[in-house]
Amino acid sequence: MRLTKITRIMLAGMGLLLCSFLPQQKKVRIFSIGDSTMCDYDEKYLTGFGGDSLYPIRGWMQMARPLFPSYVEVHNAARSGRSSKSFRTEGHWQKVIDSVQQGDYVFIMFGPNDQKPDTARHTDPHTTFRQNLMNYVNEVKAKKARPVLFTCLVRRKFDNNGKIENTHGNYVSVVRELAADMKVPLVDLNKKSAELLEEYGPEASVKLFVHIQPGIFPKLPKGKKDDTHLSELGATKVAETALRELKNLGIF
Repeated sequence: MRLTKITRIMLAGMGLLLCSFLPQQKKVRIFSIGDSTMCDYDEKYLTGFGGDSLYPIRGWMQMARPLFPSYVEVHNAARSGRSSKSFRTEGHWQKVIDSVQQGDYVFIMFGPNDQKPDTARHTDPHTTFRQNLMNYVNEVKAKKARPVLFTCLVRRKFDNNGKIENTHGNYVSVVRELAADMKVPLVDLNKKSAELLEEYGPEASVKLFVHIQPGIFPKLPKGKKDDTHLSELGATKVAETALRELKNLGIF
């Protein structure tokens, strides 16, 4: 049956009217703070880092963007080389918290650079590190936003039994304890990334990290073996793991 022009106009108007009554999905904003395993790597950084824009390093939050639902807006403020201390003292945190609004999520993940011995970054896991995380959480809550704590990723270091060794000491356990004490959601990426690497095994897990053969990049004539930073595949796998854990927590 052919519809008249007037009928088509009427049906289109009814459709628009119906859509106006349907609930609209509210935009959800995520701010993430952390270190190099989490951050974005733009072409300028990649060119300087490895001598070529094809340098394979990626942060897991960078690769997580397309995995979130369309209503999620990601503001990844993680910075390479930063600790829970230096992220604040260098002014990065102030920019984030000034932008955070009621209902936003703030993902918090530190640890590896807090281990560094230099005074600009070093913290003690049970005192200054714990206090820094508490301060982040409390400031997020003060904005009526929602903090989520993440344990840091494991490094690719296997023992003789094919299990991942703990290279982060008490920085991981402190995050777990603090999340329980402050009743803050926890994504235990340390535990989950260990399971991921053990599933791949000592040999195959190489492709999850930045391992480069000699002669590929001019600035790295001897290649590179980096068991801390993630390749595009590794960052994607960790991102998928993080999204599953967030869904298990009922966040997305």
